[in-house]
Amino acid sequence: MKKTAKKVDKKTVKKSSSTPTSNPKAVDARIKELNDWRGGTLSQMRSLIKQTVPEVTEDVKWGNVPVWYCDGIICTGESYKSVVKLTFANGAKLKDPTKIFNSSLEGNTRRAIDIKEGEKVNEAAFKALINAAVALNRSK
Repeated sequence: MKKTAKKVDKKTVKKSSSTPTSNPKAVDARIKELNDWRGGTLSQMRSLIKQTVPEVTEDVKWGNVPVWYCDGIICTGESYKSVVKLTFANGAKLKDPTKIFNSSLEGNTRRAIDIKEGEKVNEAAFKALINAAVALNRSK
């Protein structure tokens, strides 16, 4: 017997990363766990993301990395000893006229913003990147 492939309606198939279950309590716990300047920085950036995209969903993946989604991954929030790194999944495709990206610049896909203790982030430029990332996700 010959098997025939079933026809799939593309409109009913959702990408797994486009509509994840939101788990803000896990992000709260991760921020609380970082009970130093990194937690404060991550909390501030989270607030800017939520102001920019109120419908954003968030979760913690890969052990302890907050991830923000809107029709796909917007960015992740990694914490290291000396920086909080916000990595944009498709950052290489985003316009960055203010040059806010300062890390992972050599790759073809991702771009990141490293924030050191005491550094201020250009909030308007950050929000513009968030909006651009969501627009890119929605264009796919």
